[in-house]
Amino acid sequence: MATVVQRERVTVTVKDLKGKADPDWCPGCGDFGVLAALKQAIVEAGLEPHKVMTISGIGCSSNLPGYLNTYGMHTLHGRALAVATGAQLANHDLKIVVTGGDGDGYGIGGNHFVHAMRRNVDLTYIVMNNQIYGLTTGQASPTTEKGHKTKSTPRGNVELPINPMALALVSGATYIARGFSGENKHLADLIAGGIEHHGFSLVDVFSPCVTYNKINTYPWFKQRVYKLQDDKSYDTADFDAAMRKSFEWGSKIPIGVFYQGEQLTYEDSEPALKKGPLVRHPLPVEKGLFNDLVEEFY
Repeated sequence: MATVVQRERVTVTVKDLKGKADPDWCPGCGDFGVLAALKQAIVEAGLEPHKVMTISGIGCSSNLPGYLNTYGMHTLHGRALAVATGAQLANHDLKIVVTGGDGDGYGIGGNHFVHAMRRNVDLTYIVMNNQIYGLTTGQASPTTEKGHKTKSTPRGNVELPINPMALALVSGATYIARGFSGENKHLADLIAGGIEHHGFSLVDVFSPCVTYNKINTYPWFKQRVYKLQDDKSYDTADFDAAMRKSFEWGSKIPIGVFYQGEQLTYEDSEPALKKGPLVRHPLPVEKGLFNDLVEEFY
């Protein structure tokens, strides 16, 4: 009789998730809080490091995969979601977490952002939204408020900022949340919820840039943010309520889970993946199909 060996469940700690490199962000950068919250969320989800893959684009915040002990890829500017989609389709036994900033994700990566959401790919996307281009030293970003003076808009920004929450709602994301790096435990819970959700999860994070954004600071947010879930009557399944909340801005700004719904993911819908992740599909091509392909393309 074969002996069944039961593998002991490994308890992962925050310490186990420390990467080989130390962060080189400016002292006080909000991204430190996001990194700490992500580590805590992975622990809360009970995931071992080899079961997580972190993928980023370019920017200060996009350096994050190097500071985390998981599989990781530092990819091209604005292309993190495209790479993450490929990784997810190849092996959706992995939990794929995408990290980046507002410039990388909502600017050059805006096209991939919309299409990954409409496909409802099972990814968790954490956007560190500091409302400025930090790595390139202080230009206006897609979320910079109108009128703000920056290096690229010395007379004041003339463009309206995009609204990531409303955009996510109308594009088809099925878990939409906003956090603040000054509320670390709350942020960790939001990220853990995104990781555990089956579908596209957006966690937009107010992550102050202490060097180049002197307006949207920690005190500025602390005076304004309030938690949606403190209102017990708020229903995260109510699309219309979530849309109304997404436009609240000014003296009161909501954070928390705006919306959570259920919809088939791309992986669950695509016939080619009915046999499981691509990584488990046999490599050999059936001879008849091979000959047909050679005849067609030779």
